[in-house]
Amino acid sequence: MSITLTLFIALLLDFLLGEPKKWHPLVGFGHWANQLEAFFNHTQHSAKQQTLQGICAVLLAIIPILIGATILTQSLPYLEPIILYLCIAPKSLLQHTLAVYRPLVAGDLMQARQAISMIVSRETQEMQATDIRKATIETTLENGADAVFSPIFWFLIAGPIGVIFYRLSNTLDAMWGYKNPRYLHFGYAAAKLDDLLNWLPARLTALSYALLSHFQSAWQCCHDQSPHCESPNAGIVMSAGAGGLQIQLGGAAIYHGKLKQKPILGQGRTANNNDIKRANLLILLSLGLWFMLVFLGETLA
Repeated sequence: MSITLTLFIALLLDFLLGEPKKWHPLVGFGHWANQLEAFFNHTQHSAKQQTLQGICAVLLAIIPILIGATILTQSLPYLEPIILYLCIAPKSLLQHTLAVYRPLVAGDLMQARQAISMIVSRETQEMQATDIRKATIETTLENGADAVFSPIFWFLIAGPIGVIFYRLSNTLDAMWGYKNPRYLHFGYAAAKLDDLLNWLPARLTALSYALLSHFQSAWQCCHDQSPHCESPNAGIVMSAGAGGLQIQLGGAAIYHGKLKQKPILGQGRTANNNDIKRANLLILLSLGLWFMLVFLGETLA
């Protein structure tokens, strides 16, 4: 099966079915990861010991699944579109952001706070409409890379095993990659692996955002602002997206009870409700660009 056809079927399945509400393989993987953490993560150990335990947990979480997936895909190559479909989530991303957009438009701040709490790690109870808009657009731009373009990139590079490896690593980072006493050392390996796997895809995603919006503003913001961001990859895509949309994101937010001053991203006016849809459109346009490039690349090869 051609790469273009595999990608087309995976995207079609996603837009028709969305993420499986039951029996998603990543849910089972999450349970497996929790068991490994319970066994390996001992905060009373030294920092070095916790780091080594985290490395062991990452290896034991991922390697058996990759071995099984290799055997399965060699026996059943037509599973590739299904595997890719299970590793991407563009429809879910757009649905979650529109679930915030609708109550914002209706003026229902309580419902908007509830909806944004489903997709961000910051505290949302006291958020005002401006904060909710910014958080929604930020997570749209960031997860455009994490949930759409990075998985596609690793599928193009290394096939179904590549995209499974990426998705498992990204899931472990989401579970263990926190800088708090419980995960600071234990989650170090998971966080660094995710940073490494996202490095190039994030920059390609940022370039896509720039090409399909206001290029000069996106490029300038990406160059000037991303070095000040905590994440080497999220900062790239969010600053490029905010600059391309010519809106301001970032600023103060509350995480785990503490006020955190995040860098200002983008330039221009304050984001409004319609900018949530503009961010969604940027994801869809970028997805169309990637599909076209894959088709042309395979046709001309």
